[in-house]
Amino acid sequence: MKRDNNDLSHHILPNSATMIGVCIMVISIVKSQPSDVVSYLIDKALAIDSLLFMLSALLSFLSIRLERSTARFERWAEVIFIFALVTMTLIAVVFAFEIV
Repeated sequence: MKRDNNDLSHHILPNSATMIGVCIMVISIVKSQPSDVVSYLIDKALAIDSLLFMLSALLSFLSIRLERSTARFERWAEVIFIFALVTMTLIAVVFAFEIV
C-alpha cells in the first residue's frame, strides 16, 4: 500500500519529542538514586536513546518539510524510532530489575 503523503511522519515527530521527554525524566530519576555502575550505564544508554529519538524527529520533520526524498527520510525516521523504542524497553527492563 503506497501512501501519497507522509502521514507517518506526522505521527513520528510528536511521539519522538514525547519520548525524548520520557528519557530525560528517567535520567533524572536515575540520577536521584545512589550511584553505581548500573545506574551509570542506564544513564548513558538513555542519553544515547534520546539522541536516537531526536534523530528520528529530525528526519520526520525533514520528511514533512522537504518536497524531495521524503519517502527515504520517513523510512529512516520509522526505522530509527522503532530501534529507539526497543532500546528504551530493554533499558526499562534492566532498570526495573535493578530497583527490585
